[in-house]
Amino acid sequence: MKLLLTSGGVSNQSIRDALVDMLGKPISESTALCIPTAMYGGLPGTAVLTWRQIAGQSPNPMVELGWKSVGMLELTALPSIDSENWVPMVRETDALLVCGGDVLYLHHWMRASGLADLLPSLSRTVYVGLSAGSMVMAPNVGEEFVGWRPTEAGDHTLGMVGFSMFPHLDNVRCPENTMADAEKWAARMPVPGYAVDDETAIKVVDGAIEVISEGHWKLFDQPGR
Repeated sequence: MKLLLTSGGVSNQSIRDALVDMLGKPISESTALCIPTAMYGGLPGTAVLTWRQIAGQSPNPMVELGWKSVGMLELTALPSIDSENWVPMVRETDALLVCGGDVLYLHHWMRASGLADLLPSLSRTVYVGLSAGSMVMAPNVGEEFVGWRPTEAGDHTLGMVGFSMFPHLDNVRCPENTMADAEKWAARMPVPGYAVDDETAIKVVDGAIEVISEGHWKLFDQPGR
């Protein structure tokens, strides 16, 4: 897949330009599916927050970019319906917009729904992650980001990229996400890690990594240090 892993959504022109380049056509000619599942993982006010994200009324731009069409794919519903009712739709969609929330809850339902198994075959699809929707692509996320706990212990996630992400760097609404906090997080991680603010995204295409930023970020490229 082509990955656009953001902390705060498509929050500036540089990230938007990267998205258009990855799509290979204008957003207005592209279709998208919004995946809000992570938002249900224990966050307060989930019903209202989820509606705002889907309706394009959140501070993190995703669905309101001017898509040709936007649908919703709720992962918790997929195990109860036939795969032919949703797999072709996913394969035909240009972009998956994967919302933030609880990363381990999202990981659980990506596995349980079958979407995780489908993702590697979506070679032309652009995966746009927001916060937890980006972090879930990492091998693990760090104990700092463990909220909802699955039956199995640990902080392991999909491992579709070889690095982890520390989002919302220096965001005033996330006082525990300072650069000093990121350094402590990185010191315990077994893989390289990117600390990124909400004006930064990581683009991954064919294994090549590019940081797209109008803000600030830092790469901790020596795991455990």
